[in-house]
Amino acid sequence: MHYLFDDAGAMMRTDFPLPRRSGKVRDVYDLGDQLMIVSTDRISAFDFILPSGIPNKGCILTSTSKFWFDHLDVRHHLLSTEVPTALADQFDIEPLVGRVMITEKASVVPFECVVRGYLEGSGLLEYQRTGVVCGNSLPPGLRQCDKLPEPIFTPATKAEEGHDENVRFERMVADLGEDLANTLREKSLGIYGAACEHAQRQGLIIADTKFEFGLVNGEVVLIDEVLTPDSSRFWSADVYQPGQAQPSFDKQFVREWLSTCGWDKQSDPPMLPSDVIEKTKSKYEEAYRRLTQ
Repeated sequence: MHYLFDDAGAMMRTDFPLPRRSGKVRDVYDLGDQLMIVSTDRISAFDFILPSGIPNKGCILTSTSKFWFDHLDVRHHLLSTEVPTALADQFDIEPLVGRVMITEKASVVPFECVVRGYLEGSGLLEYQRTGVVCGNSLPPGLRQCDKLPEPIFTPATKAEEGHDENVRFERMVADLGEDLANTLREKSLGIYGAACEHAQRQGLIIADTKFEFGLVNGEVVLIDEVLTPDSSRFWSADVYQPGQAQPSFDKQFVREWLSTCGWDKQSDPPMLPSDVIEKTKSKYEEAYRRLTQ
């Protein structure tokens, strides 16, 4: 059995006789000189992988990343979204279609490169405590979801388990050296700016996002997923209203249900109700449609 699906038809796992590592969403296979990244339909919340998936989510993430890799003028790792012929000759690859990215191998930079254009999430919490976000001083009196005077770069260390840790840019400089840290900051802010211009034309706001980079022969390369609902906060511009939380195109319904269902966020998480699954699926689909229409 090379695939595991849940009762709703969500792909929860792949299993091929190749070297593999698995993250919260992706199964990554080593093909020798390349990687095959398979986006499953797994969904995580509060640092748990949930027992229910979101059908077709992996295809949406792959299609969204491919759109941005094609659209952005940036060196990236994506080579193809076709399933390798060698795999097709041995296995039933139909469930993989639309879920696969064949990529270059890169030496991964051990920081999340986060860019924030609006005040929400962990950035909001830090600002409310200190008036600063990862060393970036901000004007007093900002409200939840206010647009920042200009986008800020707020790196985070990559945790093997649990939450990533927001850090000051100086920590990145200390760990990576000034040249590489400055390059990552400049590239992140540039990509975010270009993406926001496109999203604005589509009636969407990209409140914040996180990028991952790697090195290929010493060259900085954009890797992993990019500007998806899993890695970014998308809001609809026509209903944007600062001073409160915004409706978003991500796992909002999942988080809200888990926060009110009685789960203690310590034990194994519960199965998701069908309506939460459907609402979440429709939000991911809407984000893709609006970005690419």
